[in-house]
Amino acid sequence: MQRLYSQFYEKYALVQTKQLRDFMHTIDWDNRFIGIKGSRGVGKTTLLLQYIRLNFKPDKSVLYVSLDNLYFLENTLYDLVNDFYKKGGLFIAIDEVHKYPNWAIEIKNIYDDMPHLRLVFTGSSLLHIQQAKADLSRRVVIYSMPGLSFREFLQFETKIKLETYTLKEIVTNHIAIAIGITQKVKPLHYFEDYLNYGYYPFYMENKKSFHQKLSEILLTVLEVDIPQYASIQVSNIIMLKKLLAVISHSVPFKPNMNTISERTGISLNTMKNYLKLLKDAQLLQLLYVEDKGVNSLGKPEKIYLNNTNLMFNLVNESEIGNRRETFFLNQLSYTNTIFASKNADFKVDGVYEFELGGRNKKKKQIKELQSAFIVKDTIEIGADLNIPLWLFGFLY
Repeated sequence: MQRLYSQFYEKYALVQTKQLRDFMHTIDWDNRFIGIKGSRGVGKTTLLLQYIRLNFKPDKSVLYVSLDNLYFLENTLYDLVNDFYKKGGLFIAIDEVHKYPNWAIEIKNIYDDMPHLRLVFTGSSLLHIQQAKADLSRRVVIYSMPGLSFREFLQFETKIKLETYTLKEIVTNHIAIAIGITQKVKPLHYFEDYLNYGYYPFYMENKKSFHQKLSEILLTVLEVDIPQYASIQVSNIIMLKKLLAVISHSVPFKPNMNTISERTGISLNTMKNYLKLLKDAQLLQLLYVEDKGVNSLGKPEKIYLNNTNLMFNLVNESEIGNRRETFFLNQLSYTNTIFASKNADFKVDGVYEFELGGRNKKKKQIKELQSAFIVKDTIEIGADLNIPLWLFGFLY
């Protein structure tokens, strides 16, 4: 156990606290047990260590451990935490919980047996966190951590504090908001960089090796996370990769399930399950029409990659219209409910409809609609019903 403390103190000493994500302040840290789920690479480990560094001295009352540590090959999580608690431990942070079998059951027992302990855990495999919700219900408050918004990326790049806005504020007051922001920073100067590498905060470590690291994350999700969760045989992993490859070169598109099935060799029923797995692992976004619902296993109206960084990683040359829609869907889906629109590109919160395009996009398509807007990707400040695309990166 002493080795675990030494490893924790090394991380404690190295973690920086100058650049904090606003997500830190959305968590109610007074909850006894907290779970943080999020895709690989969004910064969960850094968040935990920053919170500890800001709130605790490096003593025996606090501990950080990762469950992929070799220590847990011969020791149980429960016994470690019990020993820590008996010796005066008050706060423990547990990383990579999905690497440990039966972690949800042991955390449930820890909650019941150690009433004065505070515990926070993270999981990079969203699939396993979802599966464990039933075991942890009423005991753990679970938060979902997204990648960086365009606003957060701008803050990290410029060191300028920028506010968030609700969707209602943006559609009703976008001109004044855009003027206020552009007086501080020129968003279009940074926009293409964000689309390329700005969603995952590890870009700050080394921009040159960013896509190499992102490729490694993709392989881990496809070869480890999804197969472990869904019990996919090794021989079928190649089909999962082939499905993602086919989709990557076609997104966004209205899927013809029969055609995809023929191109990948995956049966229709298996393919529907694979699409849901890729969505739950935050590699894809499935856009449905409103009356079908997001939990439907039926055919989605359109399929997208989860974010534009994945587009730049998986596709040699992505089409600009695809990047617009992927960015818009990615930024809005964290804070709002978004569906395919029958009359435009997207319908949000059951009220607003948005048609996306370039600088010369006309409003002919939406002129008969109420609460409908044109979203343009090459303008800094909009006018009337025309809203700049980058501004939708300020929702969180």
